[in-house]
Amino acid sequence: MASGLGVALFSSAVFGLSGSFAKALLETGWTPGAAVTARLTGAALILAIPGIVALRGRWHQLRSNWLTVLLFGLIGVAACQLFYFNAVARLSVGVALLLEYLAPVIIVLWLWAASRRRPRVLTIAGTLLSLGGLVLVLDLTGAVKIDVVGVLWGLAAAVCLAIYFFITAKENDSLPPIVLASGGLMVGAATMWSAAATGLLPMAFSAADTRLGPWVTPWWVALGGLVVLATVLAYVSGIVAARALGSKVASFISLTEVLFAVIWAWLLLGELPGPIQLVGGLLIVGGVLLVRLDELRAPSGAALPPALDHANDVEPVP
Repeated sequence: MASGLGVALFSSAVFGLSGSFAKALLETGWTPGAAVTARLTGAALILAIPGIVALRGRWHQLRSNWLTVLLFGLIGVAACQLFYFNAVARLSVGVALLLEYLAPVIIVLWLWAASRRRPRVLTIAGTLLSLGGLVLVLDLTGAVKIDVVGVLWGLAAAVCLAIYFFITAKENDSLPPIVLASGGLMVGAATMWSAAATGLLPMAFSAADTRLGPWVTPWWVALGGLVVLATVLAYVSGIVAARALGSKVASFISLTEVLFAVIWAWLLLGELPGPIQLVGGLLIVGGVLLVRLDELRAPSGAALPPALDHANDVEPVP
């Protein structure tokens, strides 16, 4: 348990670096599409060999799960990261990630509307708390002006993350997690390159130096950190943590990613949300905690929609 907790916290810490590394590249002229494409391509190449080894020649596992891998790559990997990076380009890293973390609230509202069954009191309380936190994060009457387009990108990332939760919530013992991660990254990278080739996705790179905290570094330092630390190590350590702690406990600990992301953005970019936004962030995280706590407290055999019972039973993909 102790070692699993350490791995889970490490996973959250390196996942939280993605926004800072990406923004350092965006500020030198990279487009969000270019940053996402480079991230997915590099990570897919690195994880290809471990994924093949994990299959052990059982290629039928990929054939029988091709739709899951395809949807995971298109929505959970490519779209989710592209929308998040677009939000980061217009908002602070912390605010963009807090918007994305409204995904569990979206899941609750969707299941409520689809099933016409009212959630339990704790889930409703968590949902209302998170929505109240969203109002504070946007700080509509404050001195800090929020970019509306950036907010829409952040909410779009939250929707994609919610869909990702539904996709991965399905019990599947036939496909190793690292194969799903590797295959999804390959699909995501191929999707981004295809969109760029057809002119649908603006793609611009830059060889200008990036600034990370007090250091001015070559562009490949930020890109390497984005690929190796914030993607490869983050995915692998997240899988290890989920196996050591159980995915429910690991998903709780993954909420620390918000805290790590804010700290990294402060140290590396000099960004820090305002006091009202920080309070709103605490409310959002607190609301999500209540929703997940309600899932854990659900009595055995309770009549719950299966998707809600497993909606957060995975690690998030920032």
